[in-house]
Amino acid sequence: MGPEHLYLRGMVGIRLLSGCLELTGAVLMWRLGRLDAAVRVNSVLGLVGPVVLTLTMLIGVAGLATRLPVGKLLWIGAGVMLVLVGTTR
Repeated sequence: MGPEHLYLRGMVGIRLLSGCLELTGAVLMWRLGRLDAAVRVNSVLGLVGPVVLTLTMLIGVAGLATRLPVGKLLWIGAGVMLVLVGTTR
């Protein structure tokens, strides 16, 4: 198992942590039982998504950086930025 495996493990670990946070948020909303509290919890969870996307993409691109030409890395970066801008505005 080479260094690629470490990048993959990092990406998987962040996604698993994100999934656990989402499930915990859902349970917390249910337990609080109030719409205003659920909206607050949901807003915090909404901030987590773009951060997780950015981190996992950075780790993945860092793992691919030695195999991809600079032009393709720039296209990937531009695509990630467009997704982030499109989902936050």
